[in-house]
Order: sequence, then structure tokens, then C-alpha cells
Amino acid sequence: MLIQDKKIAIIGGGPGGLTLARLLQLKGADVMVYERDINRDVRIQGGALDLHTESGLAALEKAGLMNAFKTHYRPGAGLIRVVDNQAKIHFDEHLKGKAETFGDKGHRPEIDRGPLRDILLDSLQPEAVVWDSHIISVEKLQDTWKLVFQNGEAVVADIVIGADGANSKIRPFVTDIKPLWTGITMLEGSIKDARKTAPSIHNLLQGGKIFAYGNEKTLIVSSKGDGSFGFATGCKTEEFWDKKSGIDFKDNKQVLAWFKQTFPEWSSIWHELFASETTLFIPRPQYCMPLNQQWIAQPGITLIGDAAHWMPPFAGEGVNMAMLDALQLSEALTNPAFTTVQAAIANYEKKMFKRFATIGQGTLFNTEWMHKPDALKDMLNMFGKNIFRQSLFIAKMWMNITLVPSVRRVAGLAPRQYVLK
Repeated sequence: MLIQDKKIAIIGGGPGGLTLARLLQLKGADVMVYERDINRDVRIQGGALDLHTESGLAALEKAGLMNAFKTHYRPGAGLIRVVDNQAKIHFDEHLKGKAETFGDKGHRPEIDRGPLRDILLDSLQPEAVVWDSHIISVEKLQDTWKLVFQNGEAVVADIVIGADGANSKIRPFVTDIKPLWTGITMLEGSIKDARKTAPSIHNLLQGGKIFAYGNEKTLIVSSKGDGSFGFATGCKTEEFWDKKSGIDFKDNKQVLAWFKQTFPEWSSIWHELFASETTLFIPRPQYCMPLNQQWIAQPGITLIGDAAHWMPPFAGEGVNMAMLDALQLSEALTNPAFTTVQAAIANYEKKMFKRFATIGQGTLFNTEWMHKPDALKDMLNMFGKNIFRQSLFIAKMWMNITLVPSVRRVAGLAPRQYVLK
């Protein structure tokens, strides 16, 4: 086996990195995960995730963790209400539920990030995750890699996998390709004890999801099993708006003032999201790697997840892509058909590039239309045709339209004039 007697270092302990560690350990690999968090409990994990049959769930099945997933997932958490900026409900999945079940291609069961992370962490061998490991430098040493961390520790590994997210420290050692600005900034927040803190939104949410559209802006709310919920606004901004705005995002009053100014047409019901002094707000400028990105595979180093193909979240594919990356990379590295690690990495990266080119297109398409005047109508049309949840929907939609110039720019394609067919 290619990885026999090789030390593998995975940088980043998110779902992609932990899934990869689990899959490689099942194959007998010597693998360690280096995570910047001080410990597993130091940081509140984000909102719910919907895992897809062909990607996230496939990886969990291969990892032998489907029973654990079925114990901890949240039936009903994926039920969606589509509303306008006045919080008027236009489509409600709570009225009819969903017919999909495990094994169906369109099934996308929801699980909170915290429980998913716990499932993955608990599946690993003891001491497989090295906490408080914020990487600050990488150095090539002949056929190995020296990794130096902020805490002063250093290790040498034969294979390094960057699973360290959008601002990856490993990416520059694999490629000099830069992400491109999409024109959208999201403002993320987390509401604790939502029943008391934001009662109107809590009642509207009903333990599921809210997709709100209006005035070329979006607001998405997602429930969590502990009674809290996460939300994110989306609107068009300058590229460095979060730094130029002068807003102290730790001050809920300043953030509420911004919302009132930027979302003036929206009902005051949404002001509940900004009422609590304990709410954490994080601006998230949205970038995307060029859809035509490629690089020459290197021996002993590669990327998965957002480190490899950073893109906006408007297709719900980020974590699923990362977990499928982990599955395909683990299979390549343990495939006896490959005689070198570089050949195995090249095989994985070729598949990853192809997947990202398709899914990234759909993601940029969603990012574009969700921030247009007719976004609500378009969303309702999708649900009405029962195609929103089909796994091939985005790709099919993409083939039936032509792209506006801004999307082609982010895609890394030549500018032309495009209109809807």
C-alpha cells in the first residue's frame, strides 16, 4: 500500500479533515489531525448541515458511521419555509413533509455541526487529533514536509493534506491560484435560547429553515437542536465592506442600525435577530475559486474542502464536497493500481476539478439569482416544479441558461454578453 509506513498530516479538524482521518485509519494509515482550536469544546459549532446521499452520506457509510448519524440527525430540521421580506409565508414544507428516506437520491437529512463533529472525533483512535495546532509555516525537506505551529511545536510528515478551510495556509504550497470576489457579503449570527431571545422568528422557524427573499437580498435562518439558531443575511457590497464599514460587529446596536439602513424595506420582525447583546456577528465576504482551476499534482501534498475549492454556500454543497473529497482521496491513496503517491493525488485532483467545475457553476448561478429582484418568484417556481431538491437540478438549470458577465468573471471565463434563454 502506498501509504504504508508513511506519516500523514491533515491540517484542519472540520468535517472533511476528520472524515479523511477516519477513512485512512480504517485502512491502517498513520495519520494525525492538527487543529487550531484549543480543544473540542472551545468553540460553538455552526448551524445545521444537510448531507447528501451521493456525497456526505456516502462518505459516512464508507466510514462505518451511518448508525451513529441516524442516532443524532434531526428529522424535520430540513423543512423549509419560503417567505418574503415581510415574513409572509409563500411555501411551507411543514404542511406536507418530505417523502424521501435513506437510500433515496434526493434525501438530505439534517444534523447539527456539533454532533457531526463529535461522531467523527469519537470514531478516531485516541490522540489522533492534536489540538492547539495553529500552523504558521510549511517547509519542503527533500521527500518530506516540516510543519511548524504557533505553539512552538514542529513535526515532519510524508504526506500533507490541507483541510484548513477558505483561508488555507496549505493552499499556497499547492497552487498560486487566487479566489475571486463574488460581490456578496453575508453577515452570520447565532441566537441562543431563541424561544426567549427571538420569539417571533422562533415561531416562524418551527424547528426547520427559513429562506427569506426581497429587494435583491437574502436572509436564511436554520434551527439547531439545542434551542438556538443560526442565521445569515446576504447582500451586494464592496469587496472589503466589512473592513471599511466602521461597524463594530461586537456591538449589536451598531449591527441593527446597519440592518435597518441596508434592509429598510424589510419587516421589523427581523430586528429580533439583532436584539440580544450576546449574539455573535461575523461578516463573511463571499469568494469563489475559478471554476476552470487546475494545477499539476505534487508528490505528498494536496487539498480538500474549501482549501481546494472555496465557494459560496448557496447550493448547500460545501461540507458535502469536502466529505466526498475525503472519500475519493482516501480511495486513491489506498488503491494498489497507483505506484506513486503523486499519481494517486493526481487521480483524486482530476476528479475534484471536474466535480467543482459543475457544482461551482450551480453555486454561482444560485448566488446570482438569489440576489436579484425576482428571487422569491424564482424560488417558488423551483419548488412548484419539484426540482429544487433533485441532485442534478443545478447542473440542468445551468445548461439551460447563459451567464451574466459578473458570473463569468468569477468563473474565470472570458467576458461575453449573456441573457436568459
